Parts: sequence; C-alpha cells; structure tokens
Amino acid sequence: MESLLVLIGLIVLAIPASIIVLLVGQSRLRKRVEQLERQLAGQMPESTAEAPKTSRSEPTTAQAKPAPWAAAKASTTTDEGLTETPQAPEIKDPPASIVFREEKIAALGAWLRENWFYAVSALSLALAGIFLVQYGVENGLLPPTARVAAALVFGLLLIGAGEVIRRRFGDDEEASTAYLPSVFSGAGLVTLLGGVLAARQLYDLIGPEAALAGLVVIALFGLVLGWFHGPLLAAVGLIGAFAAPFAVGGSSDDPSWLYGYFIIIAVLGLGIDTVRRWAWISVLTLIGAYGAAFLLVLSSPSTEPGYLTCVTALAIIAIAIPIRRIWPNHSGAMVTEIIRRRKGEPWPEFPTRIAFGAVLVSSVILSLHWSDSGGEFWLGVVLFAGLVLALMLWAKDARALQDVTAFPALGLIWFVLVHGLDGGAVWLRFVDTYAETAEADYPWSVTQLVALGALVTLIAAWRSFQAGRYSVVWAGGAAIFAPALAIALEVGWQPAEVLGAYPWALHAISLGAMMVVLAERFARVDGENRMRPALATLSALSCLSFACIIVLSSAALTVALVAMIVVAAALDRRFELPPMSWFIWAGVFTVTVRLVLDPGLVWAESAPLLEMTLVYSAAVAGFIAGWALLKPLDRPIASLLLESAAWATAGILLSLLLLRWLESFGEGGATNSHWGLGLLAVIWLLLAFAQVQRFKLGGKLNYLRYALAAFFGAHGVYRLGQALSEANPLLNPFADPVLGPLVLNTLAVAYLLPALAIGFSAWRVVTQPVLLKQISYGAATVLAIAWLGLAIRHVWQGAGGMYEGNGVTQPELYTYTITLLVVGAALFYQSLARHSDLMRKAGLAVIGLAVAKVFLIDIAGLGGLIRVFSLLALGLALAGLAWLNRWAKLRHSPQSAEPLDH
Repeated sequence: MESLLVLIGLIVLAIPASIIVLLVGQSRLRKRVEQLERQLAGQMPESTAEAPKTSRSEPTTAQAKPAPWAAAKASTTTDEGLTETPQAPEIKDPPASIVFREEKIAALGAWLRENWFYAVSALSLALAGIFLVQYGVENGLLPPTARVAAALVFGLLLIGAGEVIRRRFGDDEEASTAYLPSVFSGAGLVTLLGGVLAARQLYDLIGPEAALAGLVVIALFGLVLGWFHGPLLAAVGLIGAFAAPFAVGGSSDDPSWLYGYFIIIAVLGLGIDTVRRWAWISVLTLIGAYGAAFLLVLSSPSTEPGYLTCVTALAIIAIAIPIRRIWPNHSGAMVTEIIRRRKGEPWPEFPTRIAFGAVLVSSVILSLHWSDSGGEFWLGVVLFAGLVLALMLWAKDARALQDVTAFPALGLIWFVLVHGLDGGAVWLRFVDTYAETAEADYPWSVTQLVALGALVTLIAAWRSFQAGRYSVVWAGGAAIFAPALAIALEVGWQPAEVLGAYPWALHAISLGAMMVVLAERFARVDGENRMRPALATLSALSCLSFACIIVLSSAALTVALVAMIVVAAALDRRFELPPMSWFIWAGVFTVTVRLVLDPGLVWAESAPLLEMTLVYSAAVAGFIAGWALLKPLDRPIASLLLESAAWATAGILLSLLLLRWLESFGEGGATNSHWGLGLLAVIWLLLAFAQVQRFKLGGKLNYLRYALAAFFGAHGVYRLGQALSEANPLLNPFADPVLGPLVLNTLAVAYLLPALAIGFSAWRVVTQPVLLKQISYGAATVLAIAWLGLAIRHVWQGAGGMYEGNGVTQPELYTYTITLLVVGAALFYQSLARHSDLMRKAGLAVIGLAVAKVFLIDIAGLGGLIRVFSLLALGLALAGLAWLNRWAKLRHSPQSAEPLDH
C-alpha cells in the first residue's frame, strides 16, 4: 500500500513537468511550421530559416539580450511597469510609474487569462518540493538530513532546468518558451527556501544563524536570477518565499529570527526591482513583507519587539534600495505637492512614492501598537525617534521625502499620549513613584521624553537653516513638535501630580527659553523676512502660557493669558510679525472660553467680587490694549477679534456686576428671577453679536461662527422667554418681586437692558445681514414695550400688585392711553425729522391702537372725569395729529409747498 502511495505521489509530481514538456514541444513544432509556411510563400529568406537538423543549435535569445545592468541603464528611468526603450514616447500625465492604473490591471487580467497555467505550474512545482520533505516526515522514509538534502537537490534541479531552457531556447515574449524559465527557476527558488526553513523549523538541524546565512545566500542567488529571468520569476519567488514559513509549518520557541528572513526577502525583491524598474515588484515585495510579518506576530504575540523592529527596517530599506544610494537623494516633487499640482507638472517619482507609503504604513503600525511592558514602550519610542532622526539627518539630501517626516513625528506624539491615557506600564510605574516610598529617586521618564522632543525640535531647526523653499515649514515643525509632545504628556500623564507643579512647569519654561534662542538665531539670519522668528516667538509664548496653566490659579491663568495676547500684539507692533495674529486668535478664543464656560459664568457668580472684577476687567483692558497696538497695522482679523471680544466682555462684566449687586439684596437669583434671567440673556446675546460682527472675516470658519452665533443667540432667547413667561411678575403670582424704586428697578434690568443691548448691537454691527438687523430691531421694540407696560403697572400697583389677577385701576388704564398717544406723537415727530415714511406709518399704527383702546376698553372701564379727560385727550390728540399728518404729506409735495408757506 505504501509503495502504491509513493507511485501515486510520483505521478502527481510528474503531471506539471509533463504538461510543460508537451507545451514546449508543441510550441516548437508550431514555430517550425510557421517558418516553413513563410519560406514557401517567399516572405522569409532561406538563409534565415530554421533547418530541422540545426534546431538544437539555434542562437539563443539570451545571447542577443543585453546584460541586466546594461538593460537597466538603457531603459528609461520613469519606473515603467514594463521596461521602456529610449525610443518609446514619454508619457508625462499620468506617469508610467503609476502601478495600479486601470490599463495595467486590465493587462494583468488578460495575461492571467491567457497564461494561468504557468502560475499553476509554478505553484505545483514549488509545493512538490515542500511536500516532498513533509512526506518524508510523515512516513519516516529518510532521515531528516536526507529529506532536507532531497528538497535542496530538487530545487537546484528545477533552477537548472529553467536556466537550460533560458539559454537554449530563450525566454522573451517572442520565444516559444516564454515564461518557462521563470516557472522552473521560481519554483526551484521557493523549494530551496523551504528546505532551509525545514532544516531549521522542522528538524532543528541548524541554528538561526546558519538558517539566516543560508537564506541570504539563496536570496542573493535569486537576485541574480531575477535580473535575468524577468518579473514573473521575481513574483513567483517573492510569493513563495513569504509563504514558505507558513507552508513548511513546524514550531519554534522563538521564531523572531523569521523577521530577519522577511527583511532579507524584501531586500531581494527591492534589489531586483531597483535595476529592472518593474515597479509592481517593489509593491508586491512590501505588501508581502508587511503581511507575512503581521501573520507571524498574530501567531506568536511574544515576538512583538521583533515585529516592530521589522516594520521599521522595512521603511528604511524602502527608502534606500529603490534609489540605490546609501545616502538617499530623492529628487522631484513630494507626494503632498500633488494636492496643488497643476496640469503638466511632473508627478512624484516611483522611489518617492514607495518610500512615502512604507513610512506611512510603518508609522501607523508603530503608533497603534500597545506595549505590554516598559521595554516595549521604550522600544517603540526609540524606533519612532530613530525613524524621525533618520529622515531628518540620513535623508537630508532627499528633497522629495521632506513631508514624510511628519508621519513618525505625529505617531510618536500619539504613542506617548495613548500610553498615558490608557495606563501603560511606564505610566503606571511613573505614577506610583512616590506612592510607597516618599524618598524614591526622581522619575526620569517624562523628562527624557521632553528632552527627546527638544532634540527633534533642534534638528528640525537645523534643517530649516539648511532647507531652501520649505525652510519656513521646517521652522514651523521645530516650533510645534516639542510643545506638542509636552502637551500630550500633560493630557495623558499629568506629570504635575507626581513631579509637582513647579518642576513640571520648569520643563515648559525650558522649552520656551529654547524657542527664544531659536527666534534670535532665525532673526539674525533672515533679516527683514520675519516669518521664522515669528513662529519661534509664537512657540515661546505658547510654552510660557503652558507653564502658567500648570502653576497659576484659575483667575491668575486668565489674566496671564490676556497678558500674553497683549505681548503678542506688542511684538507685532514692534517687529511687524504677522503670524502673531494666529496667537492672538487662539488667545482670544481661549480667554473667551475661560470667561464664559470653564471656569466661566458659574465661577463668576460665586467667586470673590474683587477677584471676579479683576479678571473680567483685565480681559477688557487687554483686548482694548491689543486692539490699540494693532490699529496702525494692517491686521483686520486680529483687530476685529479683539474689538468684538472687548465689547462682549465689557457687557458681560457690567451684567455680572449688576447681577452680583442685585443678589446682595438676598431676594431672587440668577436662575429663577426675572432680572437674573434678563442679565443672563444679555450675556449670551452679546456673545452672539460678537460672532455676528466676525462674519465679515469670511472663510470656512464662518460656518463655525454661524453655529456659535445661533447657539449663543438661542440660549439668550431662551432666557428671555423664561423672563417674559414663568418669571414675569405679571403672569406668575409666585415670581420674585420687583426690586428698586419706580422706573429704575429690576424690571428695567430684566427687559429694558436686553432691549438696549440688542438695539445697540444691531446699530453698531453695520455688516450684519439686513434681515437679522430688522429682526433685532423688532425684538428690541417688543422688549421695550413689555418693559414700558410693566413699569406703568408698577407705578400704580407697586411691587405687591403686579399680578394681573389684581385687576387694573382707572389711573393705570388712563396712563396706558396717554402713553400710546405720546409714543405715536413721538414717532410722528421722528418721521418728520428723518423723512421716514415707515416711521410715520408706525406712528399711525400706535395711534390707531390708542383709539381702539379708548373705544373698546376705556369707555367701559373708566368713569367720571377720567372718562371725560380720556375722550378729550383722544379728540385733541387726533385733531392735532391729523393736521400734522396732512402738513407732513403736503410738505413733501412740491406743488403745494408755496400755499402752505404763505
């Protein structure tokens, strides 16, 4: 039975070889028939015909082909998916080096449909070699050494067969044996790799060092074969090489050495493609390397350190090998420059794109990795730092790789932040430093990370001095990185709770001092161009603000931030530093958030009055000072921000002072009284109009301003609605009483003050939409009318009789009538003074309302002389206003002007 199985196995192994032999024979026979037909038709000279007797000695195509190095030199350097001859037309848009183009994918699909049997044959032969070893294991037919030797011999035979076919019959597209040398040699290469892996993983015949050495030799051998045989061999060899460890199987206590094997195979694939420039081979190589490493770490989580090191090494070799230089010098456009690329401009070269993708993938893998131990955390930090420093120092001559540095830099910040927020091993050890032993040694973790950030910042500043076109970008990176890393530590690690506020603030101050030195260096070099000094100065101010946040109390911090805004405006005034507007914008936003939200109005209602007054007064004074400093300069954005913030903060301060003064009476409060709700409405409405004033700045941030204005306005309107309904003493008998004398009381605070705030803001902000201005004036008018009616009732009824259930007295009713007539007459007078027909119509409407009130309400509600005086006043007023209305109309009519004057 066992012999029968062996026979069946041999038959199965022979099937692919038999198919290939038949294909070779059939293609040769077809070629000879075609040559004879052309000879008979007179289309081919007899001397060039292939005689049957000399068919085995025909000149090989390989002898006519140039050597791989010469072929690579002769081909164009556009990284063509197929080798491009110098006579081929140059294609600039899109470039030929785009690997995943629609036509290339279609060509690959067409090739596979026509030649799929080559791929199946290569797979069968490769598996044959691997299964030969496994069959020996399962049946114990041969000792381990013989099994491995058999696999190696089988692989060499396949490679030899491929080389014989290539030299004898050729392997180019015109040859009848096209792709066959690649099929045999690729399968043999995979078999050799599988044999070495079996010797290490299955039988432990050799150690990891010997295994790696053997794999390196085979990889170099495959590199040479790939240069000669073409992309099919490279693809077959790469796929088989990456799959071999998983196909061979076996187990190992520490399979970390396989990451070295994957790196070797990646070097093999990239090394082949760097000469032949097939492009898609490099992509296939990196996909296979990343995928194989990921599968290995999934099956052996204990190899995570090796995995992280492997993906970092893949990024490095993806930079160096495609360009064939120890010191990278990638030229041309950066990948990020295609965002603003104009038609006709060149695309980034293929080595640039492959390096960009590899660094991006490696950075993402490193940043998403969770370290289970302190050693893994510091390994991740070292790998990130090494990648950043390599790109800044090692690749300093690679102009096209400047943008790639952002990926590991951002990844390092994210890595540090997450390991603090989610409680990493290093963070836990840092937090517990003084938990058990108060006299423990100083924990250096945070200090080392800040020092690392400072080192990266200094090297980025050095690159800024060396760079040309993007020197400002490097200066911006230098200004941002170290403070950003310190902020990530503050958010995730909260070092002040362990080190203390002052030692941790000293770190921020040290970074600020470093930024001051950089600002001075930039200023000395740049002269009148002050962009780089401005960026370093902004960073210094941010570091000092950060130190203030750590050390100062809530009130002192707000004052310190206001002082920073004034300092930024003063620096801009003195040195003309336009980027200071960015800091002013951020400062105004931060201070406003602190004044309104955190600690905000809640703190202002309960904090000591003097402290609250100092904070809000300092904010108003700082905004005004900054606005005055920038007034001579062309800083429209910063000036408008400071002006609107000053108006809004001044109104908030007055509202808070009035609120605190009224609360001192001990009756009612900000949450349930009509006057408290009115003051809160004033605050929110002033914030809304501050955003409306900023609409004229335009830009995409206007959408945010619209949202903020709507939010603040809706909050203010909601508070006004509460003041007019549930907190209104006229409608709610349990509402808080009216405080203060006649007219000048809490009713004015609740209703007249919001009306004045809305009307004044609508008048002051001239750039707001017309519809919004009309709505604002209408709302102010309604509030003023509500206040006037409630004030009249308070005059006659007093604080205790405001509820409408107490009825209306005759003097109160008569006062309403007289007030309507006076308001109508005033509107008429203003219509004459302003020549406003709209105001004249409004006056007529008010008078009509007074007439309706007299005839519908007063006649029934008044009695005695009051009724007489009411009707008399109405008659005289209507007669006088009728004459006044006619005179006003005739005055504006040119035809009747003279009789009226006479």
